[in-house]
Amino acid sequence: MCVLWYPGRDEDEVKQTEIAGRALRIAIQSVQVQAVKDFDSAYASMKRERANGVILVQGGFTLFHRKQLAELAATNRLPSMCEQSTWTDDGCLMSYGPSQTDRLRRAATYVDKILKGAKPADLPVEQPMKFELVINLKTAKQIGLTIPPNVLARADKVIK
Repeated sequence: MCVLWYPGRDEDEVKQTEIAGRALRIAIQSVQVQAVKDFDSAYASMKRERANGVILVQGGFTLFHRKQLAELAATNRLPSMCEQSTWTDDGCLMSYGPSQTDRLRRAATYVDKILKGAKPADLPVEQPMKFELVINLKTAKQIGLTIPPNVLARADKVIK
């Protein structure tokens, strides 16, 4: 399993992925990209190491280039996992993360409270409560992967 990331803000997420990999006895190959020109060599490295999947870490740089990163994963027949449904809409195989719709609703609630006079420092910090699993069947078909029916049944959204 590979984790593809951009250096700067993503180091903690990579460390947490490596810790989880060790706990599950899954070898994690860390692949950094610092520029678009690094994408092809990053995926070539994954192929050489016989990676069986790639986790695309979301940061400003990778988010901006998500479509290209997802397309390269599919072209290289690598299942890709992302943390936001935006990525899955753009070709990532699957995503699991906080619901964007729910996060925006919660943000609107905070804005409403602040506009009504609440002090931002007095408002509690909230963790996401709703998570969503999104699966892109077009990508699954492109890489020759069959998603089990029980996994599809658990998905919040399936892109056909």
